[in-house]
Amino acid sequence: MRISLRQLQYFAALAEAGSFGHAAEMAHVSQPALSQQIKELERSLGVTLVERLPRETRVTRAGQEVLSRARRILAEVDDLEQAVRWQDGLSGRLHLGVIPTVAPYLLPLALARLRAQDVTLDIRVREAQTEVLIDALQRGRVDAAIVALPVQREGLTWEPLFPDTFLLAGSEGTLNRWRHRSDALRPQEISSDQLLLLDEGHCLADQALEVCGLPRRRQVDLGASSLSTLCGLVAAGFGVTLLPELAAASESAAAPNLRLMRFAAPEPRRDLALVRRESSTDDGWMKNLAGVLREAGEGVRARSA
Repeated sequence: MRISLRQLQYFAALAEAGSFGHAAEMAHVSQPALSQQIKELERSLGVTLVERLPRETRVTRAGQEVLSRARRILAEVDDLEQAVRWQDGLSGRLHLGVIPTVAPYLLPLALARLRAQDVTLDIRVREAQTEVLIDALQRGRVDAAIVALPVQREGLTWEPLFPDTFLLAGSEGTLNRWRHRSDALRPQEISSDQLLLLDEGHCLADQALEVCGLPRRRQVDLGASSLSTLCGLVAAGFGVTLLPELAAASESAAAPNLRLMRFAAPEPRRDLALVRRESSTDDGWMKNLAGVLREAGEGVRARSA
């Protein structure tokens, strides 16, 4: 039995793409070449890995077991490459994942600081929701990811970055109802019919519902695709939202009618962290990167003070 890394890579791509054509595009290879490698892998293992349907493929039960092991093997190989690539600390190429409610506010300053440390550092950024990034991290497609805690997956470790306080955001008229008691305002006083949140899949929506003590019900508006859209809506008087302080300066500048209020102490917040695989080599690059991100976070939040 001879199984190659290339075959495992092609099989993993096929499982993700769902068709030979799309998998070939992902793997930057011709479709016949990819198909041949999958057939050879099936022949070597003595099992059928995928059901070949007219317009798609489906991974078989045996294929699921092979896929799970293949992803672990590919992640280990990536860790091996990373150990060599970063033997002198944070250098070479960095694949960094970032959630959408952090990326546009933190990255401009953070990337500038990273480049100032080493102009040769090749940074590749992937912006996606938490579950997508954690999946990519476990598969070895990103080296580290900036997400909000908690992270409930095995095989991961993290470096805390900084707390990001939630502010109440809305129009002047909407927020006036709470002005007389802003020193005692609690998130639990925000009713579900007033609260606008990001659409399904964004961890920020779940965090906002949790701090407000609200279940995920239909009367909670879960429809905006970005914080910018959300801020534009509430600035125009369509309810209120919980805005991370990290985004306050940028969104206030983009929406002049947006007004912000702080909650009474202890203020609600999310805790941001830099996450990596436990199996990946860390010779100091993780703490180096986390330190730069903390400095950038302080700089961004200072603008909204």
